[in-house]
Amino acid sequence: MSWVLVLKVDAPTREAWWQTELARRVPDIEVRIWPDTGPLDAVDGALVWYPPPGDLARYPNLQAIFSIGAGVDHIINDPDLPALPLTRMVDTNLTERMREYVVLHVLRYHRRQPDYDALQQARRWEELDQPHASGRRVGILGLGELGTSSANALALLGFDVAGWSRRPKSLDGVATFHGADGLVPFLSRTEILVCLLPLTAATSGLIDAAFLARLPAGAALINAARGDHVVDPDLLAALDRGHITGATLDVFSEEPLPADHAYWRHPKVTVTPHISAITDPVSSADQVAENIHRLRAGEPLINLVDLNQGY
Repeated sequence: MSWVLVLKVDAPTREAWWQTELARRVPDIEVRIWPDTGPLDAVDGALVWYPPPGDLARYPNLQAIFSIGAGVDHIINDPDLPALPLTRMVDTNLTERMREYVVLHVLRYHRRQPDYDALQQARRWEELDQPHASGRRVGILGLGELGTSSANALALLGFDVAGWSRRPKSLDGVATFHGADGLVPFLSRTEILVCLLPLTAATSGLIDAAFLARLPAGAALINAARGDHVVDPDLLAALDRGHITGATLDVFSEEPLPADHAYWRHPKVTVTPHISAITDPVSSADQVAENIHRLRAGEPLINLVDLNQGY
């Protein structure tokens, strides 16, 4: 008997790609593309990105839910979510892509590329002061798989790197802070802040006016986690008064970002369309297939989410 998986991805162009990669690893799998799920009672698993609220509760024999992304807020926010094993994506390819994105935009602010772009528009030939990497304090907010990889890469480039996490962690070459008591000293020493936190009830709206005010004047923000971490009016106000010198935003409370949103036209904001770490089916299908094999063998799943913590 085939193993039936419902697939709901973020881009329809990836549907056939996922089908091909999963079939190579699980020969007897039947992948049904949402919303054409067929008989609901035949569905064994769901591989999803932003399923509609209540949708996952429709499958009476569902055994597990797999998130296509590293985050699971798009699933656990469902008030009707069934009490089933939920896994998140932990993939080397995804981690590498996020690391590239973070390093790229940290270097942009460190080497003052936005300032040089403005000088080019003004046709001004001017050399700006440039500190060494060792004199630039970068802070990684969130030291999970993605944050740890990015922090290590920046430390290897010679930056003065710190990281903040909810619980104590230790990384070679990275100053670490944790908990509520560690957040203020972490922020006060951070000139370029990178947000890679999971979105939970505790982190939603975290980056507000009071939070931004604790960063040094002229700090920059890079958010590649979730849009709901940021209170948009507060960030725009901090940019307008010059306390925050620039923001690179890959994620937004509403996606796609509405055409009339102020971020599009703000001279200090760089917008990218949630592309910092796209899940690649070629590498990520290995994890999904492994968990399907484990389910069928009655073994514990890998990368299981703690629903109480939200990640």
